[in-house]
Amino acid sequence: MRLQGRTAIITGAGSGIGRASAKLFAEEGARLALVDRDAPGLEETLSLVGEATTHVGDVGEAAFAETVVGDVVARHGRLDILMTAAGFSCGGTVLTTSLDDWDVVFRANVGGTWLWARAAVPQMQRQNSGSIITLASQLAIAGGKGNSAYIAAKGAIVSLTRTMAVDFATDGIRVNAIAPGAIDTPMLRRSFARHANSEQVREASRNRHAMKRFGQAEEVAQTALHLASDASSFTTGTVMVVDGGWLAA
Repeated sequence: MRLQGRTAIITGAGSGIGRASAKLFAEEGARLALVDRDAPGLEETLSLVGEATTHVGDVGEAAFAETVVGDVVARHGRLDILMTAAGFSCGGTVLTTSLDDWDVVFRANVGGTWLWARAAVPQMQRQNSGSIITLASQLAIAGGKGNSAYIAAKGAIVSLTRTMAVDFATDGIRVNAIAPGAIDTPMLRRSFARHANSEQVREASRNRHAMKRFGQAEEVAQTALHLASDASSFTTGTVMVVDGGWLAA
């Protein structure tokens, strides 16, 4: 098993890519700490992975990140993997996005990456090893319509990932981002539901991919497993695109 004996924190583990990654990491032998604001969703994920600790809270709260990391290290003595899969999207252009919505999107996406890395890195430095996996988006590279706060936040995650990779490379810490295309998750379904012509928007998105389908969370989880494991030992500061050919089309 590729993650035997390793300890991982996964935020956004209550659904979607976070849940699929938790299930795969567990199958590969990892000890898990699952984080989400959705308590029932976490319980459902827990039923799929078998054994893990669950932590309910706001990923944009610094004290919560510090507390969870401290609990994990106290329990297991180390932290090998951090995957920041928690995210939030509200839709809107720069004209139609409210100040509150902008702040909420950045708090969940950028804050939920920065604060958890800030909490995790000191332990990884003590070990001289660790893998941090962030979640960007193909939209951070391609751009997109009507989702300005989310796309800007994902772009910030790409830049943050690269600078962390450089800052901590000599500490044995690898930091990489995954940029998924449109993945069939609850967040994607909610984004389509915001539109009056939701089915038309859905089909346009599906057809925008060269493969003419949406991705599955399990397909992104396979990339996360690669980045978490020794198979990617010489990979840091990269953005791994898992987009069904969106950027190529």
